[in-house]
Amino acid sequence: MNIIKIILAVLGIVFGVIAFFWLLGLISSLLWYGFWVGLLAAVGYGGYRMFRKAEDRALRGGSASALGNVSDYDMSWEEYEGKYLSK
Repeated sequence: MNIIKIILAVLGIVFGVIAFFWLLGLISSLLWYGFWVGLLAAVGYGGYRMFRKAEDRALRGGSASALGNVSDYDMSWEEYEGKYLSK
């Protein structure tokens, strides 16, 4: 009966160590993937901010719908050319 208890104790220790290393590997891999996802998200957010700053500078702070005047749509080509292209 003592030999069975010793075998079961050894198996329990072996499986406990295996479970510990499995859990340690799972946690470390989740942290590693979290690090890379966070790094990619930070780079993406920085790129988005740089794009928005360049876009706002190109649009001079206005929205995209305010690029042209509504009165320009009603002009003929000759009026448009005389107003804008002759300068």
